[in-house]
Amino acid sequence: MTQPVPLIAGNWKMNGLAAAMDEARAVAAGLGATPARVAICPPATLVERLARALAGGAVLVGGQDCHPKASGAFTGDVAAEMLADAGASLVIVGHSERRAGYGETDAVVADKARAALRAGLEPIVCVGETLAEREGGRALAVVSEQARGSLPAKLAGRDFCVAYEPVWAIGTGLTPTTPQIEEVHTAIRAVLVEMFGETGRRAPILYGGSVKPANAAEILHAAEVGGALVGGASLKAEDFLGIIRGV
Repeated sequence: MTQPVPLIAGNWKMNGLAAAMDEARAVAAGLGATPARVAICPPATLVERLARALAGGAVLVGGQDCHPKASGAFTGDVAAEMLADAGASLVIVGHSERRAGYGETDAVVADKARAALRAGLEPIVCVGETLAEREGGRALAVVSEQARGSLPAKLAGRDFCVAYEPVWAIGTGLTPTTPQIEEVHTAIRAVLVEMFGETGRRAPILYGGSVKPANAAEILHAAEVGGALVGGASLKAEDFLGIIRGV
């Protein structure tokens, strides 16, 4: 069976002006040998500049979201084709902050994943349960249902990642136990294999939710964890490199 290649992706969210590119350059300079692919997803205003600054190196650049359509009267939105044109090679879709704050459904997320493929981008499709769903014993059911609804059939034979982000752990400092992480990642893997066969076996399943240098190694070596989607800790090169070294 083909083993997934780990991916460590930094999601800068709505953070970062031009000066922040120095942190990205420091990540590229300090990366060294690693078995993981590494990506930084800055705000859309920095995608092209960061892609130019990191061109020829090992650090990939991604977008944080994309519109399902390639163009049109959608003021303020960014198409997947625009991200690709700016130099991105990946894009995050379905992040919990988009689902909660913008009402994005599984169907919308699937449309965005299809848009990413259309533009030649690798989608990172996010799923995860709320604290209420976790405490109600529904975490596995919720995450499995989200995965089935958010992953379009067109992903078969294509490169993509799934990111499990327990909503209650994002930015809170709270982290699920290793057995809890492994349980959910194993459930996601079962869905991926059911839906996509061999493609589903090789797709990395990232963990996202208060990943820090101090807990990265334990999380990244848990069963079925194929990398991390890192929020705040990716804004500082020292912290992000510390996580990458945990692979």
